[in-house]
Amino acid sequence: MTAYLITGASIVGEGVADLLIENGAIVAIGNDLARPDGVEIVDGSGKIALPGLVDLHTHLREPGREDAETVLTGTRAAAMGGFTAVFAMANTDPVADTAGVVEQVWRLGREAGYADVYPIGAVTVGRQGTQLAELGAMADSAARVRVFSDDGDCVWDAALMRRALEYVKAFGGVIAQHAQEPRLTQGAQMNEGALSGVLGLTGWPSVAEESIIARDILLNAHVGSKLHICHLSTKGSVEIVRAAKKRGLEVTAEVTPHHLLLTEDLLTSYNPVFKVNPPLRTKADVEAVREGLADGTIDIVATDHAPHPVEDKDCEWSAAAFGMTGLETALSVVQHAMIDTKLMTWADLADRMSYRPAAIGQIGEHGRPLEVGAPANVTLIDPAVERTVVPGESASLSRNTPFAGMKLPGQVVATFLRGTPTVLDGKLTRCGINS
Repeated sequence: MTAYLITGASIVGEGVADLLIENGAIVAIGNDLARPDGVEIVDGSGKIALPGLVDLHTHLREPGREDAETVLTGTRAAAMGGFTAVFAMANTDPVADTAGVVEQVWRLGREAGYADVYPIGAVTVGRQGTQLAELGAMADSAARVRVFSDDGDCVWDAALMRRALEYVKAFGGVIAQHAQEPRLTQGAQMNEGALSGVLGLTGWPSVAEESIIARDILLNAHVGSKLHICHLSTKGSVEIVRAAKKRGLEVTAEVTPHHLLLTEDLLTSYNPVFKVNPPLRTKADVEAVREGLADGTIDIVATDHAPHPVEDKDCEWSAAAFGMTGLETALSVVQHAMIDTKLMTWADLADRMSYRPAAIGQIGEHGRPLEVGAPANVTLIDPAVERTVVPGESASLSRNTPFAGMKLPGQVVATFLRGTPTVLDGKLTRCGINS
């Protein structure tokens, strides 16, 4: 295995130093390190070295919707975005509700080689919300599933949600809830408010999210299990989670990059690229989720990377699919919304996009500080670069980015997965066996 020496980078937690990678691990950090024979030099001057990013909420679509994304193309996009590990959501076809399907996704990730893939198992059979899936079998499988979600569908039945929390408590699992009360969102198209009335689109009220979060926190307090709130998007949701944490409950939450930056005002264009679940909210909501992420109420940033083929987005609003891509732009959006605004530091970003998501997902190889002896999962970013988002340049199969044409700061220069570069000089390497 080739050795790599990153020179003169600003290493989170260490200051400016060199970082030597050899045999898949970080073997030295310091100034003016000796250069082993054959070492490849990576210029880190002016750049920031972060622990490899971890995404707890990615849609890779395979099996079943390989026209939108595959595990290979999705993990390539992840590598370009600085991610070394992603958690693949269960809304595949067939649904990832059995040991066989989650093992298939896990093996596809291992074959691709661009990022470690950890499948998320469905909570209920077929994500239909009527019967618990094979939670124990998925947990005991080669994929060792620890996070379960019916993402895209809320586990709306309170009794079933209670049973799921009780079941996974036995092996320390986590239920990740898509908080959306279905009766309050039938036919909903956008955030409910004055603008939805003006645009003539059925409103999606904040209370639909907040009521499920409040209910599930009460259930979790009763059971004493682990609850994770997916893509929190409203000011009220932040307040509910903040109160739960003050009580010491095992509740964690995530926010997406797009909910940190974009607002409902963009929908005046009727461009379906901005159609997403949960919907883009108000400026006040954006300010609240930024504050919640900054103070730790919201634990992590998760992309909710949701690729779609062009025909599912290039159509009239009502017929368009919900969802946006996000893996390749997440780090830049967080820099723009949180770092450049002085709401967070780069150390805070490492916490919200690496340490904490790895801890919630219970993966020990990722989310570790950059220190001697740690696996060499490293992301090197140039924060001074400003780039224009061009959908056609994406490593993902899909082009439905809401940031198309927008100038964003930061560029991933290199990504290392256990010492193997998946990205060098801002370009994908041929590290995967299917490259």
